[in-house]
Amino acid sequence: MLESLFAQKRVLAAYSADHELPATFTSHQWVLIENILSLLAPFEQLTKEISSSDASAADVIPLIAALKRLLSKEVETDHGVKTMKSTLLESVSTRFTEIYSDPLHFIATVLDPRYKDHYFDVGTRQRAREMIQAAMDAENPLGDGEAHSAEEGEQSAEKRTRLSAPDERHAPSLSDMFNEILQESAPNNRQMTSSTAQQLDGYLSEVTIPRSDNPLAHWKNNQGRFPDLAKMARKYLSAPCTSVDSERLFSAAAHVLDEKRNRLHCDKAEKLLFIKKNLPLYLKK
Repeated sequence: MLESLFAQKRVLAAYSADHELPATFTSHQWVLIENILSLLAPFEQLTKEISSSDASAADVIPLIAALKRLLSKEVETDHGVKTMKSTLLESVSTRFTEIYSDPLHFIATVLDPRYKDHYFDVGTRQRAREMIQAAMDAENPLGDGEAHSAEEGEQSAEKRTRLSAPDERHAPSLSDMFNEILQESAPNNRQMTSSTAQQLDGYLSEVTIPRSDNPLAHWKNNQGRFPDLAKMARKYLSAPCTSVDSERLFSAAAHVLDEKRNRLHCDKAEKLLFIKKNLPLYLKK
């Protein structure tokens, strides 16, 4: 609504001048609207990302961490909206407190090669490692995964590239916050104790992949190196972070069954919906 209003700023000003309207927006109010749009833009970006069909539970913690960091920064566009910004930051911190105690979000985030454990602090990072190690030991009590040498970690370290810091001349964006967090979270020296721990250490020591890459494709290509982790990744990265995509499927049923097609058998309707949802995935291959 505000975007549509701001886009018609000049038209509204000309109309109010021609028709001598009793009230109109002042220049200060127009600046305030522009600053509000700048403040709410990351929320719209985040909402679209978590509502996509390929979003998973691994996206929640990194997105919230990036959003909180962005809201905590002071920029020139904060004029007139500082109270609103602090209230939004407090609300985000309060509403999403539980995700930092949920094993699903912890393990999914670590198993996503785009994020790993870079979005946790030192204490939380250790707790996340313990959670995933316990889950791995539960699924592989005999530790039958193959150990990998430290040379692979050294070779992967040579491939690391520095992420450029956001340009100070421009207002920081949600994407800039991901780069900052990854820069601050350098891989630590990890102690190898078992085959599953060696897989976890080797995986975490490698550089993260770009956020635009497909994490499932990464695990498909590296399941031979980290077999136990790849098995867990298939389990945890399949969990969606919202019900939006499921609701889209329910809405698609209205295009199959309608008033002019109301005698279609339920089995055939189910097959048509299945094809509509899965055929694009097959064609992409």
